[in-house]
Amino acid sequence: MKYNIIIIGDVMNDNKLPIHVGIIMDGNGRWAQKRGFSRSVGHKMGAKNLKKLLKHIYKRNIKIVSIYAFSTENFKRDKNEVEYLMDLSIKFFTNELKTFMKENIKVLFSGRKDNLRVDVINAMNELEENTKNNNNGILNICFNYGGRLEIIDAIKKIASKINNNDITFDDITEDLVSENMYQTLPPLDFVIRTSGELRTSNFMIWESSYAEYYFPNTLFPDFDTKEFDKAIEEFQKRNRRFGGITNEDKSV
Repeated sequence: MKYNIIIIGDVMNDNKLPIHVGIIMDGNGRWAQKRGFSRSVGHKMGAKNLKKLLKHIYKRNIKIVSIYAFSTENFKRDKNEVEYLMDLSIKFFTNELKTFMKENIKVLFSGRKDNLRVDVINAMNELEENTKNNNNGILNICFNYGGRLEIIDAIKKIASKINNNDITFDDITEDLVSENMYQTLPPLDFVIRTSGELRTSNFMIWESSYAEYYFPNTLFPDFDTKEFDKAIEEFQKRNRRFGGITNEDKSV
């Protein structure tokens, strides 16, 4: 399918870099608790680490990053922790605007906004609006996001189009479904979940169907640029067949 996001520059090189990387930023609370701090301290350190990590990722010529910032299930957490995360997110969205403009990074948001605070929504909208013409890379922030809900919302969009006679049942294809997800981005090539947990927790289910996965034991505040480079080295060792076989397989 043709994606409606234009990116300037090469998105692939001879070193088999992924085009689209997803990061499930897990372990902030545990990082803090291990050190005798409140979970909020861990979230603050995670945000600090994210700034450094993103800068490094784009310098490595990886063009699209999707981060799992806040899931729909995270609302089940303690009210004070949720409120702190909302405040921290506003601060990040506001303070990092200058950086995203300087680095020419376009910011998108994936998820539902219907139960978010108005000030959070305003900060999200402002960041999207101000960076919409940037074209050196993309940051897709999955916020109040759930993979199953995204698929449900896509089904509703498609059903509405059928009901309005814009399309027919025969028009439903994988491309059509992809076009009705929250964002029209290339599929994920590589998904990293920090902290050692071996699950994806409802993160971009449709987009990651052929992604390579990597589960380091490192908690996210400690997942620095060196750890990321180790992850990329692992990705470059993988033999991605997409259900077929490669020349390497044929020689066996």
